[in-house]
Amino acid sequence: MIETVTVIGMVISSMAISEYDKRLVLLTKKFGKITAFARGARKTTSQFLAGSQPMAFGEFTLYRGRNAYTVTSMKISDYFSSDMKDIDSMYMGMYFLELADYYGREGIEAGETLKLLYMSMKALSKNMLKKELIRCIFELRILVINGEYPNVFTCGNCGEKENLDYFDEKNNTMICSNCHGKVSEKNIIDNSTIYALQYIVTSPITRLFSFDVTDKVLEQMKGIINKYIKKHIDRKFNSLEFLEI
Repeated sequence: MIETVTVIGMVISSMAISEYDKRLVLLTKKFGKITAFARGARKTTSQFLAGSQPMAFGEFTLYRGRNAYTVTSMKISDYFSSDMKDIDSMYMGMYFLELADYYGREGIEAGETLKLLYMSMKALSKNMLKKELIRCIFELRILVINGEYPNVFTCGNCGEKENLDYFDEKNNTMICSNCHGKVSEKNIIDNSTIYALQYIVTSPITRLFSFDVTDKVLEQMKGIINKYIKKHIDRKFNSLEFLEI
């Protein structure tokens, strides 16, 4: 009897192999990151042609082989790559896929990451918020899901929860005004920035894209998150290079 499994997931990468096939990497709720082969997916008449594109989200039925899976059918509900309104949104979405791939592990349930990826793609495709804010939300929350993120709740020196207004890049923590001494005005963090970062860390994923911030707050958020990521993630993301040109 042929063993098949049906999973909810998103195509996070797709590579052409042989003359007509594709090698897909799927991020799935149940099995984490898995490799699956879509036979004949490069043919113009293939039922897998559209669903084997990155950012395709839906239900995949797979035959479980000895070393990999083979796609037997797919029911795609969202083609996010087709919904992106501009090239910046497309590359931002590709960056999210690369980051999800970086953290994805085979056999480890990835429901939270998949939900975050889905909501982020939806926010991008519908222009719900500024692209850079969507990026900040995705980056910080995927760090949270994987148990590593800057401390934005207490002073890293005394433990105080109030008067946090400086980010200590070396120790990845906020510092209160009583502990950091005199610092340049340009390095003082707004209360609104602290609140926004705390909201991203603690709120349900379904509510993450329900707020907006000023340009000043957004720049401060980007500064804190980018410094943390550059310090802790050693991979080069190709799509990020385009976004930062």
